[in-house]
Amino acid sequence: MHKFLTSLIMGIFLFLGGNAMANNALTAKQQAIAAAASYAARGNQQGLKQALTEGLDAGVTVNEFKEILVQVYAYCGFPRSLNALTTLMQLENERGNKDEQGALPGPKPEGSSLEYGTANQTKLVGAPVSGSLYDFAPAIDEYLKAHLFGDIFARNNIDWQTRELATIAMLASLDNVDSQLNGHIQIGKHNGLTDEQVAEILSIADRTGAENVLFGKGTENTAYAQYFIGKSYLQPLTGEGVGISNVTFEPKCRNNWHIHHKGGQILLVVSGRGWYQEWGKPAQELHPGDVVNIPAEVKHWHGAAKDSWFTHIAVAVPAEGASNEWLEAVTDEEYNKLK
Repeated sequence: MHKFLTSLIMGIFLFLGGNAMANNALTAKQQAIAAAASYAARGNQQGLKQALTEGLDAGVTVNEFKEILVQVYAYCGFPRSLNALTTLMQLENERGNKDEQGALPGPKPEGSSLEYGTANQTKLVGAPVSGSLYDFAPAIDEYLKAHLFGDIFARNNIDWQTRELATIAMLASLDNVDSQLNGHIQIGKHNGLTDEQVAEILSIADRTGAENVLFGKGTENTAYAQYFIGKSYLQPLTGEGVGISNVTFEPKCRNNWHIHHKGGQILLVVSGRGWYQEWGKPAQELHPGDVVNIPAEVKHWHGAAKDSWFTHIAVAVPAEGASNEWLEAVTDEEYNKLK
């Protein structure tokens, strides 16, 4: 699973230390391209529009974004690509079509797409590509070589490293494509991406998934920031009656130990991976679909795992005179014992 890859690469990332992180971090342009590719793969047009805006402001050209969003169809299908390109077109209209257009691709190489596509694929991967699947279905081998690595990767107004950066972000946003994701991580590294940059791409894709929730991410939870380690985001879903809110935690974010007096709380896990722990008991790992019933007067905390955004719906159990008592923080020593 790509969560395992995220954890593994993030471990390497942290092991190498802060200086390596600073030297190998993605640029603002690369971050925007990774985010745009991920949002497009998920079909999240609102998130895509924001990523495109940030990218255009950071110097990504319109034609560079066109190339990325056209490439989306090869990995995610025509509907995702067409919708993403429509969002870019509408954004450009809103911005008065004043953004830098950038270079168009040069002429296609001479010869057949299959010939130079095969050569491109070999250069990208670092060795000729063959296997039993391609013997079983020769057509897919031909389409990959002739169309994907020939027609698309031959378009030279963005480089192969950028195309692989976008591909990793797309695949990290899809379910059950772990072998393809792992393969493109290796191709990306062969074309100059570092372990640190790959970890950042996976983190960006993880974040876009946390935002792609039914009720929306909401705004930064500044009113309760003093009771959290890391950033959380709050989207209230009700204004009266039973209190219901969508709460999103960035990786490593958790709230302090606390107690709900008189009225308890119910957590409905929406996305990501997180933790819940009651005082004196082992921590419970949480996944989408899990439900946690927190009784009144029980000291507890909850939050995200180290390598994942985490979202739950919090439902306040009504009770007369109900209140929350915020207590001490969950220390790094306690939290780092969790996987």
